[in-house]
Amino acid sequence: MIIYCDGGSRGNPGPAASAFVAVKDDEIVYKESKFLGIETNNVAEYQAVLMALNWIIDSNLKGELVVNLDSQLVERQINGKYKVKSEKLKKFHKKILDILTINNLKIKFVWAYRSDNELADTLVNEELDASASTGK
Repeated sequence: MIIYCDGGSRGNPGPAASAFVAVKDDEIVYKESKFLGIETNNVAEYQAVLMALNWIIDSNLKGELVVNLDSQLVERQINGKYKVKSEKLKKFHKKILDILTINNLKIKFVWAYRSDNELADTLVNEELDASASTGK
């Protein structure tokens, strides 16, 4: 199964949203998006990963899972290639690592071009468009 995660902010910080899409055998298995209020792009990216991890746990998924992120920063921080300098992001980073450890999840986090992450990107933009039209 491949899970595509994305987060975005219109303005940085600005109205932000997160989304993920789970795909198995070229079929969408599940998708979810959430408006976050005023946040940064990096917070939105981390929130998308947390949403996906919570769904994985709730669904009791096992086996080989790949999470595609179009945020190279978040992917490299989760994989330990970059240090997390922001105090706010450190909390998200720690929570993700704790979830992976506590639940013994074996997930491969991979950076993907935005064009390869279109499913999640579309959901983020739909969430942001909806929030703008409803004045959230």
